Amino acid sequence: MPDQPDRRAWLQRNKDGQLANAAARPHHGGTECDGLEPGRVTGESDHIVAEVAARIFADLADPQTINRAKDDVWKAPLWRALAEAGLPLAWVPDNLGGSGASLADGFAVLGAAGRVVLAVPLAETLIAGWLLARAGLQAPAGSMTVAPARPLDRITLGKDGTLSGRALGIPFAADAQHIAVLAGDTVALVAAKDCRIDEGRTPAGDPSNVVTFERVKPLRTAPAPKGFDRTALMLMGAVVRSVQTAGALEAILAMSVAYANERVAFERPIGKFQAVQQNLARLAGEVAAALAVSGSAADTVAQGDDDALFLEAASAKIRCAEAATEGAAIAHQVFGAIGFTKEHVLHRFTTRMLAWRDDFGNESWWAAELGKRVAQRGADEFWPLVAAR
Repeated sequence: MPDQPDRRAWLQRNKDGQLANAAARPHHGGTECDGLEPGRVTGESDHIVAEVAARIFADLADPQTINRAKDDVWKAPLWRALAEAGLPLAWVPDNLGGSGASLADGFAVLGAAGRVVLAVPLAETLIAGWLLARAGLQAPAGSMTVAPARPLDRITLGKDGTLSGRALGIPFAADAQHIAVLAGDTVALVAAKDCRIDEGRTPAGDPSNVVTFERVKPLRTAPAPKGFDRTALMLMGAVVRSVQTAGALEAILAMSVAYANERVAFERPIGKFQAVQQNLARLAGEVAAALAVSGSAADTVAQGDDDALFLEAASAKIRCAEAATEGAAIAHQVFGAIGFTKEHVLHRFTTRMLAWRDDFGNESWWAAELGKRVAQRGADEFWPLVAAR
């Protein structure tokens, strides 16, 4: 990773270039991500990266505009802008082909991406790049995803150097050029075209594929760091999805409050009715909880606090998944039937949030694993463990 002055210079160059490009292009209306800074983003570079990402998303990934699009032609210019800013490989050191940004920088980007429920594999490429970097492997250009994405899936490296196994629910595998694979204690990079990728979609329409490795020859391999295992990958994925979910909930709350103040029934805005106010207060509580727990987990990852990581990441995934379920229900109650229609943007947020619950372990799996960890420590250690956070 470059030293701090070099990194600030890189970030500032990207900020200046992207803001200039954004100013030169027409700005679309719709759900706006500007000004919605996640509470955990601290530090000069984090703010710069978040602002660069937010400007790109506002200009090229506005949910309302994309919801009206009749095809996917918007994806190419969006990905090109992200790549030019160095965002997909932000977690890869510059000597391995990346941008050399910090973990906090990447989480700031993911929070902004969550607020527009980005439907390109930015999060997946970030995780894949991080995994490759942990093993010292060069990251390729282009989109990537990571396998496995379910805690019980296994991929093995044979004595002949080929990969075998089957991984379920790999996000954006059909759109990715490469897949970063954790096979036991080995990290491998494979070309997606060398794998069998079955058709599959989430409720939001994003690719979620079964990937079969039938003696696939990796492009390159390296040993994983000592102590790095499948659980470590799941923990990182859980934190990423939690940060995205919290960002999406922020946007849903803003949309719901705005709609409640605009929608008139019985000659007054529905936001004046006590029942609606109660629902909005509950939604605000869910958003606050998701932001707090995901921000704490992201900070724990960024600070390298391995002792607290399992508790923080598991708790974040559990609580954010619960918030997504409750938040989606409340938002659709506020919007009524219109929120379920294809023409309205709300479903882009709620269906993606609900789909993210299953990636990298769902809340039920993490709750069981967290319970096992706590039980192993004994009853006397429970309160000190909780109070320490």
